[in-house]
Amino acid sequence: MLHSVAELLTILPLAVAGLATTPRKGKAAKLAAAKKTPTSPANSSRSRFVNRPGRPAAWPFSDGAWVGETFYLSGHLGLNPATGRPPAAPEQEARLLLDGVNKTLAAAGLTVNDLVWVQIYCSDVKLFARFNAVYRSYFKKEFPARAFLGSGPLLFGCRFEVLGIAAKP
Repeated sequence: MLHSVAELLTILPLAVAGLATTPRKGKAAKLAAAKKTPTSPANSSRSRFVNRPGRPAAWPFSDGAWVGETFYLSGHLGLNPATGRPPAAPEQEARLLLDGVNKTLAAAGLTVNDLVWVQIYCSDVKLFARFNAVYRSYFKKEFPARAFLGSGPLLFGCRFEVLGIAAKP
């Protein structure tokens, strides 16, 4: 049983990818195993991890991962590369964050227009309009489905963190 929204958000991408499964026993397990094909999203040989150029190598996660035809974008922050801190202006932080998202998507052969779902964490929801003013300038087509969530403090004093899911056209 889930105990918090955070737990739900942790398993949501796995459930969407078809990776969150319940152990099966007996004939049901054998039938399920027989139905898996080499192109099944649940087949781990179809996973490929992607990192954008210039990212800190010490971070213990990938910037994104392909599972079948779906790309999962890890949380991105808008840190100034020179200081490792967010810039003073929220708009500049949003630009740095979205530039990082663009770099990761490009490393995966995608663009922001391939995003189908985005989740934005914000330490102060009063920044909603300021973030959106920058965000909307990055898209040339339809906007992806999205959530903008108040989060409390974020890593390194950031105001925003973005993660998402993209799919090949």
